[in-house]
Amino acid sequence: MDDPDSKPLIGIVGPCGSGKSSLLAGLEQKGYRCRHIAQEHSYVQNMWERITNPDVLIFLDATFEVSTRRRRLNWAKADYDEQLARLTHARQHADLIIETDLLSMEEVLARTLEFLQHQP
Repeated sequence: MDDPDSKPLIGIVGPCGSGKSSLLAGLEQKGYRCRHIAQEHSYVQNMWERITNPDVLIFLDATFEVSTRRRRLNWAKADYDEQLARLTHARQHADLIIETDLLSMEEVLARTLEFLQHQP
């Protein structure tokens, strides 16, 4: 039987409403080890690295309009912009960036799985 700790650790970051929880659930169903990193809520730019230090970092992105619609958020554009600022370092170091606005969660999962198949 495979040792779960021998599998690469996948970190998932992005603004609220970008699909992080859905992707994490889909990847875990496929047997991947994942961590949802709440980098968008931290002022520490490299928190994702300090706390989780994933083998693969996936950045999911969604526009303000899509994020607020998906999560039924009642927040200002400035709140969203602040999340993006907090995510800058993670985005710069992401192994995969997926713009999720026009994709279903199944499509996001499929793109991620395709990418992961080509990782060492």
